[in-house]
Amino acid sequence: MQTIDTQIVFRDDEAFIKRTQDCTPVAERAKEMHRAGMHGSSEVKLAASIPNILIEKYCLENNITYREWCVDEGHIRRMLADPALAHFRIWPGQI
Repeated sequence: MQTIDTQIVFRDDEAFIKRTQDCTPVAERAKEMHRAGMHGSSEVKLAASIPNILIEKYCLENNITYREWCVDEGHIRRMLADPALAHFRIWPGQI
């Protein structure tokens, strides 16, 4: 599991929270799983391995909670269909 680094940054009289995660190992693992054919079963496909920080960013940008992201397939499908996140896909099929 990759860790998320959290920093509090002070600028003038404001404070900001900066969160980062190195997503390269997650992308490399997804690529290897794809190459190895580790796509899940015929009943349940393993579509992707998306880093936590990107899910958190999506939730913040869409003003939803993590729980809302988990239970609403529309949010998950939207992320899986995003070309910018293609390097985290394992099973390349239609979502």
